[in-house]
Amino acid sequence: MRTLVIGDIHSGLKGLKQLLKRASVTEKDQLIFLGDYVDGWSTAVETVSFLIELKKTHNCIFIRGNHDVLCQDWLLHKKDNPLWLQHGGRATLSSYDAADPALIADHLNFYENLRNYYLDKKNRLFLHAGFTNLKGIDYEYFEQTFYWDRTLWELACSLNPELRPDDVRYPKRLTNYKEIFIGHTPITKTGVAKPTRAANVWNIDTGAAFRGPLSMLDVDTKEVWQSEPVQDLYPNEQGRN
Repeated sequence: MRTLVIGDIHSGLKGLKQLLKRASVTEKDQLIFLGDYVDGWSTAVETVSFLIELKKTHNCIFIRGNHDVLCQDWLLHKKDNPLWLQHGGRATLSSYDAADPALIADHLNFYENLRNYYLDKKNRLFLHAGFTNLKGIDYEYFEQTFYWDRTLWELACSLNPELRPDDVRYPKRLTNYKEIFIGHTPITKTGVAKPTRAANVWNIDTGAAFRGPLSMLDVDTKEVWQSEPVQDLYPNEQGRN
């Protein structure tokens, strides 16, 4: 069984299908999705429905992303959120225009049951964005941090690579887990990039909402698979560009 982690999809279902095919994914593989399933391309409803069906036949773990929370809030309350609309929400709103109440109920159940994080038996942490408490996720005060924080990736990128984990100056946050896998902050918005490691943090968001591909990483071997740049699969759309 492979453990495969997938970056931010942002409604790019065509990219996801291409990725699953390229990686020859089977029911034996464990799939860990890092969140942000919607907001970007036109197939938001189709993407979530596909994931709901995928879980029926595959071992899937779905992490909560900030865009998923924004979409869930809109489906529940129908309140205007101009900032959400500017950052991919408008395409999602349009995608849900023709959705019937039963489908929306299924999707709300999907959003409600997303996980803030997943910690495996090898002490590898999977979450959408990050955490701020020096002692780790069990001590985090605000759950929104798990899907909004950007300081974890910023910290990892700014760390002196010659500083060893046993050094008293080494950031305590990074010593709690063997490896940490995140999305949320695109490695690039303008071109093709591969999942990148800084310290013990792996960023899997390769900008599928913008001009990059959707990416998948084998957690054990670090083999990478990627779709075509998702914008090429939706040639008449803007995405979040």
